[in-house]
Amino acid sequence: MNASSVAAPATEAQQASSRPTIGVLALQGDVREHVAALTSCGAQPVLVRRASELASIDALVIPGGESTAISKLLEVFELLEPLRARLRAGMPAFGSCAGMILLASEVLDTRPDAQHLSGIDMTVRRNAFGRQVDSFETDLDFAGLDDGAIRAVFIRAPWVERAGDDVQVLATVPSGPFAGRIVAVRQGNVLATSFHPEVTGDLRVHRMFVDLVRAA
Repeated sequence: MNASSVAAPATEAQQASSRPTIGVLALQGDVREHVAALTSCGAQPVLVRRASELASIDALVIPGGESTAISKLLEVFELLEPLRARLRAGMPAFGSCAGMILLASEVLDTRPDAQHLSGIDMTVRRNAFGRQVDSFETDLDFAGLDDGAIRAVFIRAPWVERAGDDVQVLATVPSGPFAGRIVAVRQGNVLATSFHPEVTGDLRVHRMFVDLVRAA
């Protein structure tokens, strides 16, 4: 065999970029579901509860849960300012439901002491679709995803009331009383959905995020 036909082994940098280390904020919420989805998409997920763990990752997922509880725990675990600093420095992030609320620059209908991260220039209304009994599912057209609509599960979900000039709207509610409400956005390396793609088995949103991290 000609030596020139033998592929060179992947460098450590190439291996790392193909399997990025993506943290999942593990303070409260549906952590396990995001870990499973990231693993299936070829990432290396790690749980993040400390600033030292935050410092070692390529990107972060903020799961669904209770946004005010996660906000408080970010302060308790001394993660709030380190996380804000990493987002300002360009770390990719993805937030679903409560994660979208935390990534907003302004939050409506929340507690006065609740904190947010200003990862995306947007105003989000907490629990906009109603209480737990008002949870629902619908099919959404999602910009950048192939193979048709995505099934979206909304559980005490927020929506985006204002998206900044640099924010790309990826999905809106297609019909019904909430038609036109913004439920998925992206700004630079930061992605947010008001629904829970981690619970449906459809990996396309997570795959989009992992590809975004690889590119970054």
